[in-house]
This record gives sequence, C-alpha cells and structure tokens, in this order.
Amino acid sequence: MPINYQEVYTQIQSIGAGAKERKKRKEEAQAQARDLLARFDSQLDFLRSKADTAKEADPNLRCAYPLDEPLASSFDVQPVSVSPTLIAADGSQINPDRHAAVQFGLVNVGAIIMKLNSAEPSQIVTESELLYGDDLLPNGIPMSDGMVALRRDLKEREKLEELSKDIEGEVVTFTDGPIELWGAKGEDAQDYSTFIEKYQTVLSRLQSRGVITAGYVDKPFADLVVRLLEIAMADSEQIQHLREFHPLRGVSDRWLFGEKGNPLLKPGHRSAVFKIQSSSEKRYTGVLSLHFFYLNVGTEGHPWPVRVEIPKWVADDREKLNLLHAVLVEQCRMMGNKPYPYLLNRAHEIAVVKNEEKQQIEQLLSMELRKQGEETDDPSNKQAGKDSLASGKKRYGK
Repeated sequence: MPINYQEVYTQIQSIGAGAKERKKRKEEAQAQARDLLARFDSQLDFLRSKADTAKEADPNLRCAYPLDEPLASSFDVQPVSVSPTLIAADGSQINPDRHAAVQFGLVNVGAIIMKLNSAEPSQIVTESELLYGDDLLPNGIPMSDGMVALRRDLKEREKLEELSKDIEGEVVTFTDGPIELWGAKGEDAQDYSTFIEKYQTVLSRLQSRGVITAGYVDKPFADLVVRLLEIAMADSEQIQHLREFHPLRGVSDRWLFGEKGNPLLKPGHRSAVFKIQSSSEKRYTGVLSLHFFYLNVGTEGHPWPVRVEIPKWVADDREKLNLLHAVLVEQCRMMGNKPYPYLLNRAHEIAVVKNEEKQQIEQLLSMELRKQGEETDDPSNKQAGKDSLASGKKRYGK
C-alpha cells in the first residue's frame, strides 16, 4: 500500500499553519539567550556555583561547565612551529540480521596517516573483524546493534593508539563523533562497562605519550552552553526541577555560536573551552575528563560551527590545543565549500561497507560452512518477500 499522501499533506498544512508562531517563540528565545550570554560572560565563579548546585539536584544533568575563559570568547588560529603527524580513523559495521540465511556481523575500521609538510605518501590501514557464532552471544545474549556500534567505536580508538605508538614528534589523532563512548542499556550494561575499561586504557596510553586526540562532531544539535544559561537564570525552586525548566527550548549551541547574520565566532575561530558536566564524568576522571570547544570552520557569511571534544590533558596544554585548532581549520579548508576534516573524509571512504560487499561476505561464509559440512539456514519468509519486491518480481503468480 503506498503512502497516503492526502493524510500526509493535511498534516503538512497543519505544520505550516503554526510556522509563524513557532518562529516568533524561537526568535524570542534566541534573543534572550544572546542577552544571557552577554550578561554572564565573565561571571565564571557564579556559573560554576550554579552548575554545582544544579548537579546536586540532578546528578544526570548534562551541560557546559565553564573553566577560565569568558563565555563569548573567540580565539583565532595561533601560529604553530611544528609539523605533526595526523591520524584519522573511522568505522562502519554490518549488524547481525536474524532474517538472513547466515548470522554474522562485521566491524570495519579504516585509518589514514599523513605527515604534514613531508614528501612521504599517506599510509592507509584497514582492519576487518568478522563476528560469528559465540561472538554474537556475549554473556549468552544476542548482540544488539548498539553493542556492534560500541565495538566499532572502541576499535577506532584502539587503531589510533596502535598506529601512533612508534611515531616521533607531535601526533594529532581524531575520529568522527563524540570522544565519549555512549552507553548501552539493560542487558548490554555489563558489556558496556567492559568497553569503557578498555577505552580508559586506550586514552591513558595516548596521554602517557602526549598524543593529541579529539572527537569531531559535525552539525551538532546539543545545547550544552544554552543549558548552562538556563541554569544561570533559574531561581532556587526552578533549580530543583530542571527537567521541566526549558525557557530557551529550541535554541542550540550551534545557533548561539554561528548565527548566520552575527556569529559569535569568526571563520577559523574557536570558542572558550568547557568541561562537559554529565553523569559520565565518574567514568572519565582526572586527565581523562571530557572537555569541548566550538569551532567555526565556515567562511564569511556562511558560518559552520562544529563541536570538538577533547580530554583534559589536551585542554590543559595550550600548545597542544593551539596545534589541534590549527590542524582542524586547515583540514576543513581542504574540502572547499563543504568544510569537514579531509582525513576523516578519506577514512570514511576507506571504512564504509557497501551492500554488495555485505552480500559477498554472506555468500563466502555460506559456501565455506557448507563445504565444511555445517548446516546453513534459509532467509526468513519476510526477507524473501522484501527481496522479491526489491528485484521487481511479482510476489504472487507468474
């Protein structure tokens, strides 16, 4: 049955009818956010005190925590005197599919190493891990898509740590997405703790060797700084009920730092560095604690703020911070009017698993299992029906 476009169109008209009112509310909240930013710009002690009080009321609070730079800071790229080695890693995966003839998963990581200002060619590395049998049943429970993604994220970071071991001089590593490994719920929670312990070891090794590492979040929708502004304006009663207190709803950090007509950050500039206040800070402690800044990688008239997440050991070292800043700006400029780190784009091209590759792996695995006398199943009838429709065949009759 095709989409009922008449119903959808009626709903679209209803959405359109409320556009003016939504626009008005959003613009009022945006103006208030800018006013609050100017008002509390240098009141860092006050903001930290309010954030601490809010955390006591809600331990799961997630917001920006100011350090020693004013909220509206804007820092240009600083000259750097070193030519670092850059390493970017990205990953993709095949999730287990119970409707397929053979149950398997795959984690594929691609990495690229480039020495700046050097005639040495870039080095490309791939690592593919096939998941089968007991691999898909950690603790006797079928592996979820979320756990495959978590395995992929950890593999990316492990690859960065492995490749950076024997490189002399400054090394800058980065991956796509938050530096924090996102958690799993319910039955996956035990495995998540194991992944975090492994990840903490990876970060500690990078820190011990002075390797710069970062997570690059393109087009972020978080409201970490905006949430801090809401906390700043909350009274003692509202602080106790922060989950219901959202006077700046609809305003994002991305808008705050990159308003098209009047961005806080000029092209190439970074914001103040903030600590991430969240429930995960008990897992990322000391030099591993999570920080971030916003960076406008866009051009004049076309701001494009991104969020860059870093551990404390990078945030505390001004030279490392400046080097990372300079590297990311230059990497994004290499991509022209679609700014994104060039090496991350290359790493994604290396890592991505295409549908035909998935089908080929499934065929090879099935052939090998049959060759060794092991039974293989048939695809589910549901999958067979989908395949029939996808190939353009009639579902019934000749």
